[in-house]
Formats: sequence, structure tokens, C-alpha cells
Amino acid sequence: MSFATSLTNHFLIAMPGLNDPNFSRTVTYVCEHTEQGAMGIIINRPMDIKLGEVLEQLDIAPSVAGVSDAQVFLGGPVQTDRGFVIHPGPAEYDSTLTVTPDLRVTTSKDVLEAIADGQGPAQCLVALGYAGWGGGQLEEELSANAWLSGPANAQILFSRPPGERWLAAAQLLGIDMNLLSGEAGHA
Repeated sequence: MSFATSLTNHFLIAMPGLNDPNFSRTVTYVCEHTEQGAMGIIINRPMDIKLGEVLEQLDIAPSVAGVSDAQVFLGGPVQTDRGFVIHPGPAEYDSTLTVTPDLRVTTSKDVLEAIADGQGPAQCLVALGYAGWGGGQLEEELSANAWLSGPANAQILFSRPPGERWLAAAQLLGIDMNLLSGEAGHA
């Protein structure tokens, strides 16, 4: 797959007609996209879990005020017991995927320990689970008008309130989701 066709470091924005409860009105950050498939993390589905609960389960005691109150997101329907931390680089941890020179995804406990000690990345998004697609599956869904795609944006990823991310990601493409129909058509 050439760089031009890879959706790595892009947002997948669910079209209004995508009724799958796992993905309806979601924005997914694509961490990796190759001929073998794609992996992404939904960035606008906050869970009823705070980071303090995750840290407690891992026997990590936060030493920085406010860390325990950070939101945890449902990253997708696959392996919802596995944690993922999206964060800016250059820091690398025991298990880190470099998505771009500026963004990484870490799955190892050491990043959570660093965050709890105030030594971790200044910005991060913590998620449980991920979204995955087999080879060619994402391309089929795109051609069936299930998704819009466009380059990712760190401000939306880390700073925008979760409830605004779906509309904001589409606005990056000049699209107002409120004006789109939930029905897809083909000529």
C-alpha cells in the first residue's frame, strides 16, 4: 500500500447512515493502515470510568492531583480489556507504535505509571479497546459510504470536548454533518 492510499494518522468520521451501534456518530483515529488491515481508536466515546479506576486495578498510585479524574474512552469493540494511550512524541515506552514523528500509541503499563507520577506526556487520550478491520474491509466500508476520512488534528484529538469531536472532524473537511442525509445513494 502506498503512502498516498494509507489512512494512517487520519480520522474516520462515521456517516449519519452508519447505524452500527459500535460506530454510530464516532470519530476513529487510525493508528495503522496497511494492506493487511487497519487499527484505530474511537476518540469520542467517553466511558463511565475515570483513569483513577484503571490505575487502581493496575496497583498504580497517582502522585499528581487530578490524574485520577481523567476521562477514559471506549476505543472500540475489540479487546475492551486492553488499554491504549494516544500521546505526542518523542517519548517512547516499552510498547509504543510510532504513528507519526509527533504522535504515538502506547499499550504498556509504563506510560500509565509515568502519567500517574506527572512524568508522562502532557497530552494523552486513554482508551480501552480498539477498532480493527481485515485487509480490504475498511476500503469496502469507505466505498459503501459508511465513513468520511481526513487528516487527523491534534486539537480535536486532545483538546476538543468529546461531544463536539464528530462535528468538528467533519468540519475540517468543510462538511456540516447536520446537512447530510442518513441515506446513501449510488448512481
